[in-house]
Amino acid sequence: MPSFHTRRSFLRTSILGGAVAWTLPAFIDRTFASLNAAAAGSAIQTATGKDSTILVIVQLSGGNDGLNTVIPYSNDAYYRSRPTIGVPAKTVLKLDDHIALNPHLPNLARLFSEGQATVMQGVGYPNPNRSHFRSMEIWQTASDSNKTISHGWLGRYFDNCCQGQDPATGISLGDQMPQAFSAATPMGIALRNPRQFRFADSDDTEMQSDNEGGSIDGLAGNTKSDLDPFHYIERVALDAQVSSDRITEIASRHRDGPAYPKSKLAQDLQLISQLIAGGMPTRVYYASMGGFDTHANQRGQQEQLLGQLDEALAAFTADLKAQKNFDRVVIMTFSEFGRRVAENGSAGTDHGTAAPMFLLGGSLRPGLTGVTPSLTDLMEGDLKYTVDFRSVYATLLDKWLHAPSTKVLDRQFPLLNFI
Repeated sequence: MPSFHTRRSFLRTSILGGAVAWTLPAFIDRTFASLNAAAAGSAIQTATGKDSTILVIVQLSGGNDGLNTVIPYSNDAYYRSRPTIGVPAKTVLKLDDHIALNPHLPNLARLFSEGQATVMQGVGYPNPNRSHFRSMEIWQTASDSNKTISHGWLGRYFDNCCQGQDPATGISLGDQMPQAFSAATPMGIALRNPRQFRFADSDDTEMQSDNEGGSIDGLAGNTKSDLDPFHYIERVALDAQVSSDRITEIASRHRDGPAYPKSKLAQDLQLISQLIAGGMPTRVYYASMGGFDTHANQRGQQEQLLGQLDEALAAFTADLKAQKNFDRVVIMTFSEFGRRVAENGSAGTDHGTAAPMFLLGGSLRPGLTGVTPSLTDLMEGDLKYTVDFRSVYATLLDKWLHAPSTKVLDRQFPLLNFI
């Protein structure tokens, strides 16, 4: 197994390092001194995305309606609560005698039938918050609803397990670094395309408009570092300079594979597949799609988005299988909350609480997981969660990334059996 290089050794063995190592500017020397000090005190992992497991996260921004995604089609309470927007039982894609997928998710239904998908039901957290920004912050930091944490759950994974590794241990596709990546020591790259990098600033919490949905698109939250601003800029500028040409070269290695749809998510997943095929050492990839804030005229809008998600994931999983990398990858989808059980007066749904998650991969224990929430025993019109989302994170950390979840999440959460 190839050993890790610290950023100092990587720079000095690269073209850039070979050209300027003997006359490094003072700020680069300070940066590497800081990196080496951090690496010396951490349990550096010996596995990278070249030779070990990979996690790909897909964020569904805006609060995807879980009840019209994973449908309790045999439950009369569902149709009583949704006389206008309920998905007809005759059209659904049945997973068992009670639960089905939306008819616009045929590829996910196929993956489920082939034993390569897990549907996690009723995922949420205690005392839920219905604000997009606060709930997304809770999901990205794995905090309790009454506490605020600066660093993201993946940032704490980077801090505890990945110091001294390549700066591209985490790659986020999009204009903003997700708050999940926020760490005491900056690590990870926010990437628009292989030649254009952008590291988010700490005040970037802009709401963006989705071209189709006209609603919440990307919710990155705050990305904070314990470094002072000057050295933070030095660090990320160096990381981008060292990594950009390398990622461009790696992405160009994999040109074959299935055709991908033209949606933004599909194109992002295609780039991720190219980086995986090219041997990028990244352990965590992060992509997102928006438009799920469906307060009005939900059926058409959500169905279009679910269709895009389904087609993008179908192309991505087919590509990974062709590469023989599907068994090394777990894909996780999540949204900041679900929607209310009852439809509103505008043929839509309002902000709710618990919702399903999808997990895809060749090494999963497939099937329906978690307890289906009751549609009659509600909390102020909302579903009561049955699975804490942090148990999903803990399971991925312990069983997939082989990282100490108790240390990363600050306490122990029950592990689940999907891996």
